[in-house]
Amino acid sequence: MSVTLIEVKAKNQQKAFVLFPFYLYKNDPMWIPPLIKGDIKLLDPLSNPAYEFCDAAFWLAFKDGKCVGRIGAIINHAYNKLKDISYGRISRCEFIDDQEVVDALFAQAEKWLKDKGMKFAHGPLGFTNLDNQGLLIEGFDFLPSMASVYHKPYYQNHFDRLGYQKENDWVEFRLTMDTEVPEKARRLTDMIKERYKLRVKHFTSNNQIRPYGPLIFKLLNSAFADLPYVAPFNDKLIKYYAEKYFQLLNPAFVKVVVNEQDEMVGFIVGLPSLSKAMQKVNGKLFPFGFRHLLHAMKNPEVMDLLLTGVQPHMQGQGVPAILINELQTVILANKVKYVETTGIFETNQKAIVTWKNYEHIQHKRRRCYFKEL
Repeated sequence: MSVTLIEVKAKNQQKAFVLFPFYLYKNDPMWIPPLIKGDIKLLDPLSNPAYEFCDAAFWLAFKDGKCVGRIGAIINHAYNKLKDISYGRISRCEFIDDQEVVDALFAQAEKWLKDKGMKFAHGPLGFTNLDNQGLLIEGFDFLPSMASVYHKPYYQNHFDRLGYQKENDWVEFRLTMDTEVPEKARRLTDMIKERYKLRVKHFTSNNQIRPYGPLIFKLLNSAFADLPYVAPFNDKLIKYYAEKYFQLLNPAFVKVVVNEQDEMVGFIVGLPSLSKAMQKVNGKLFPFGFRHLLHAMKNPEVMDLLLTGVQPHMQGQGVPAILINELQTVILANKVKYVETTGIFETNQKAIVTWKNYEHIQHKRRRCYFKEL
């Protein structure tokens, strides 16, 4: 029977789009379910401020009366203008291992992008760089962090078969924490703080963090300006992401470095791993999902490193060493054994060298592909 595609328009179709991975990954011990309501809002132009500079369309695939796949196509006009390119994004592709299904989904997304004047497709990518990015191609036996992704191993075969080529890879590390912060590291960070007149801000409540939310995202605009897939966050996006993520933070795992003028020059955001808790939540915070998250916050064995940023004029001056040293102190106090890093471009050797100062494994790899249309 042939494959039928339906463009996602109505609320019930948006819900079906979000729920398809729950069917596809059912009983897969490595998949982390998203929050259903949050993902539905992401698809809705009335809820997601990224639609102010993005065009997007999403489709569901049906075969033999069953939903067998989904795909999205996004044009981030802000990013294309910034880079002077005509690239469209393949997004949120999930599918059974069926060539006919995959061909129909990708043909539809590619046609939509081409009809809108795009010369290349790349992805998997989301609306922004804080959305889902990359296809997992290594590390299927490790539980993903909240900042990472998980896919079926056969996905890569279909991307390759359809003529997609590697554009960039992110690599992820699992760090094993020492039992104490080395004295040499303490002396180094004290010296850096004295030299540049820097101080570290510590937090004990989310209310204390909240005023720094907009400043963190504005710093990200500066620190990440030259990275692939990044366009500046506007005020609406800053508010959107701050409300989405900051309510989940444990304030002890957030550190901010400021200068003599009390201006932020760097930050680091860690989060006790919520991956296992999110599996128990299974997409719904109510009525009991919050309990699993709160328990995970109080008894962490693993910490996810979500975001790190340093003002460009202070990069190379040792600010990351201060941030990591301060965060490690909290990690040890909470008896955290492991840290999962966020994805780092494999070409970013400065960041990779930092992680190699710890006992570590490089265990995951995500890929962004591209294809001429």
